[in-house]
Amino acid sequence: MAVVNETVRFDQMKDVKEFDYFKIGVKGLADSGITTIPSFFVQPPEILSDLKSFSSTCTEIPIIDLSDVNSDLHRPKIVEQIREAARTCGFFQVINHGVPVSVLDETIAAIKAFHEQPPEVKAEKYTREEGQSVMYASNYDMYRAKVAASWYDSLQVWMGPEAPKEEDIPAMCRKEVVQWDIHAKKVADTVFELLSEGLGLERGKFKELGFSDSRLFMGHCYPFCPQPDLTIGIRSHSDYALMAVLLQNQVPGLQIKHGDGWVDVKPLRGGLIINIGDSLQIISNDEYKSVEHRVLANSSKEPRISTVEFFHADNRNGSACFGPLPELLSPEKPAIYRNFTMKEFLEIFYTKGVHSKSLVKELKL
Repeated sequence: MAVVNETVRFDQMKDVKEFDYFKIGVKGLADSGITTIPSFFVQPPEILSDLKSFSSTCTEIPIIDLSDVNSDLHRPKIVEQIREAARTCGFFQVINHGVPVSVLDETIAAIKAFHEQPPEVKAEKYTREEGQSVMYASNYDMYRAKVAASWYDSLQVWMGPEAPKEEDIPAMCRKEVVQWDIHAKKVADTVFELLSEGLGLERGKFKELGFSDSRLFMGHCYPFCPQPDLTIGIRSHSDYALMAVLLQNQVPGLQIKHGDGWVDVKPLRGGLIINIGDSLQIISNDEYKSVEHRVLANSSKEPRISTVEFFHADNRNGSACFGPLPELLSPEKPAIYRNFTMKEFLEIFYTKGVHSKSLVKELKL
């Protein structure tokens, strides 16, 4: 049996390398009119059996209105709402966040336009060289994850701490990516202030620690999948980052884990989704929680488009050390996690695939 399994893995790896060689992504596969997905996208039975699992105790993530965030009267209530959502759910949507709906629409349209370009045009940016300021690939962790591939393609741009050369960003979405980075950072700075206050810290504490200096933009495309019951858009994982700001179009598919089941995150026009990352769970010493989430394979002819801006601490100093904030520790609340250097964080980031809560598990005492 082991020989058979090894033969299957060898044949699948050949197929993966051939898929990668042509640089067409899953969008190219979908556009070719295939009716059967390649075997290396077929998920194992334990994943497939979980795809229809839903929780009955939670029906939606919190929606928080930021319109009065600068009001001395209303801000304490918003701080408490953010704190409670970060403690119990790890995901929430914000409305009246200050980003014009026109900007949201333009960003989604530009990323969709990038992914709808002919494969030979997109192939110019197709790479698996980690650490590139701009890269496009299908399943960027396809080789190191060592699991079945997921049905999505991504454009990735590191926006900070050092800005990319604008000419390196694909012309099709250059203006919109740069514009979105500015708006997403403003939203993140506001939410970081509220999260800091929710921990009883000074409003500017997270900014002082450089929590929005390293910013990674990702523009995902989940095209139509002819066999959505056999694969997944992106497998269950939590984000390594401190926090993410997510914008999605109106095609559903995003789910968060709640208890033993899954809850749909319904698209809300004009809303932005905030999710707590593993790094913030560690730094807050478990006061705030990251949560596993996934995207189902898309059965709609309309592609699911999302953009995510991930916020990390400044990664230029590899010896910089992070861990549970001393202000949050006491004899009654000792550190749950060990300290880690930015070098160690990046090594984990680049060697682990998109899978479960691997950073939290790696650093727990």
